[in-house]
Amino acid sequence: MKPLVQVGQAYMALSEGEEKLRSGMFEEAAASYNRAMIVSRTIPEDEAYDHQGFDALCHTGLSGAMVKLGHYTEALASADIALRYFNRRGELNQDEGKHWIAAVRNRAAALAGTGRPEEALQAYQMASEMIAERKADIPDKEEELRMIEHHISTLQSTMPRKKTASYKAWWEFWS
Repeated sequence: MKPLVQVGQAYMALSEGEEKLRSGMFEEAAASYNRAMIVSRTIPEDEAYDHQGFDALCHTGLSGAMVKLGHYTEALASADIALRYFNRRGELNQDEGKHWIAAVRNRAAALAGTGRPEEALQAYQMASEMIAERKADIPDKEEELRMIEHHISTLQSTMPRKKTASYKAWWEFWS
């Protein structure tokens, strides 16, 4: 099979995963993301193809599906894989920045689901700052911020009252 065909099949599976995630078909979305990564592994390493970047996109969506399914440990693992790429590369284009924010948000939800509220709070605060400071268009930006603020206030109400001295803004992690 020619690499161009494999690339097309991988991106088609990624697109299917994103569509199924938006439609609330979370198990099917997870299967599509996994299929996309399997197909992309058949692309020869010597081809000019960003395997890690594609996996980061897939793991972002997969982490979102896993959160919705209540599989928080798997969601956290996928979000961390995506963030290893995005934190190193940064925002290279408009779409990738949206995936980066989604990975941070999915990681926050996974941390909350695994009983790590302090870390979840930090991740939600980071996602909120990333959305608020993003200059490019984000669909439903105000709704996203409202939902994140709701998660932050819910987490804060369940935690003992103390100021987190270790909190850093998202941009401070790379300086």
